[in-house]
Amino acid sequence: MLKEILSALAQPPELLTHVSTVGEGELPSVYAVTDLAVASISAAALSVANLIAQRQDSVPAVQVDRVSASRWFARSLQPIGWELPPTWDSVAGDYQTRDGWIKLHTNAPHHRAAALCALDLSATDTGLTRQRVAQVVHTLKASELEQEIISQGGCAAEMRSTEAWQAHPQGQAVLSEPLLAIRDYEAGSVRANWSLQLERPLQGIRVLDLTRILAGPVATRFLASYGAEVLRIDPLDWDEPVVAPEVTLGKRRARLDLRSAAGKKTFEILLRHADVLVHGYRSDALEKLGFGEYRRRELNPGLVDVSLDAYGWTGPWHTRRGFDSLVQMSSGIAEAGMRILGKSAPTPLPVQALDHATGYLLAAAVVRGLERRVSQGGGSVVRASLARTAAMLNQLSPPRHRQIEPLREELLSDYAKTIESTAWGPAYRLRPPYSIKNTRAYWELSAGRLGDGVAAW
Repeated sequence: MLKEILSALAQPPELLTHVSTVGEGELPSVYAVTDLAVASISAAALSVANLIAQRQDSVPAVQVDRVSASRWFARSLQPIGWELPPTWDSVAGDYQTRDGWIKLHTNAPHHRAAALCALDLSATDTGLTRQRVAQVVHTLKASELEQEIISQGGCAAEMRSTEAWQAHPQGQAVLSEPLLAIRDYEAGSVRANWSLQLERPLQGIRVLDLTRILAGPVATRFLASYGAEVLRIDPLDWDEPVVAPEVTLGKRRARLDLRSAAGKKTFEILLRHADVLVHGYRSDALEKLGFGEYRRRELNPGLVDVSLDAYGWTGPWHTRRGFDSLVQMSSGIAEAGMRILGKSAPTPLPVQALDHATGYLLAAAVVRGLERRVSQGGGSVVRASLARTAAMLNQLSPPRHRQIEPLREELLSDYAKTIESTAWGPAYRLRPPYSIKNTRAYWELSAGRLGDGVAAW
């Protein structure tokens, strides 16, 4: 799997010889989820190691821990004296329809309202229960309800088999796309304008983060661990109370209204002075705001421009909203788990593995783009999608009955000795699952609330 990822990154296959894996066990799944975790994290760390080699003429050794990698794909934080909020909204989840199953994703208020509107239920009904939602959903066809929720601006996914997905026009479009679509362009003498330090190789790099749950924030969190200055920008009304303690680690956070003239002006200034842009808007969203790819290159010709989409960049669903859990339903992953394990309900991966793996792929692509700026100058454009990561998992690790060697029990010694002072309270943070010889990964900023800073470098 790592070989496939390095090939997609156009990285030399010899990098494989510089990584080793320690630890035993894996996450319980019909898919090789821990192998995916190790491979994606290895790719990101190897990209940093290859960047370091530009300075010292040799690639430092990389080590990835299977147990820690698996845990980071779930969560990295252990609160001390406080609790994380519930993962899901009370309506979100899997429901049996008249002819199958559907997942409703209702964590965002406007997505919840869209789903309930499609079901002719009131979003303001304080007595609304999951049982009532289930009763209505059970009378409807999965495909028709999925389409109605999408048309209302919501998020939902019918459970399909792998075969049904591969026969679907969007599934076919995804399979025709590369794992990472990379285009390099020349920009004269534009090169990385920082002095690469072996101990903090990304120090001095400015990363503008326009991503939300969950892959993009994972990518920028990784970049921050090696010294990048990450500035996360969110809309005025957006919040992620469940994952913010996880994904704001190492970052500054601010808000901008990109629909306003003042917000656009501020964003232009930020973009001009950024080295990297990571964005997870739907494929047409930035274009509509006046910041399409051509305009971004005009503002910053040396930009490493990395973007994420849920369902791919071509095909009839290329502008569809989506999340990891929805892609797992659409692409056959949840159906395979249910069928092979003999379960009575959709059985997805035990963690949001598509998000996390794609996040590390994005991080690897960013570092690869920076390495090219060091050696050749010029910028890069990279595109990835959760659906294409799902296709790689299915192709390289097809579902089957697996003899699972369980991960060992999580120990306090797995956490850093120091206590992190997050905005919600003190917490222990798992040690990073990756290490590079003579280079320490750590975060200088604790996790904090979205929008609590200023939109400026």
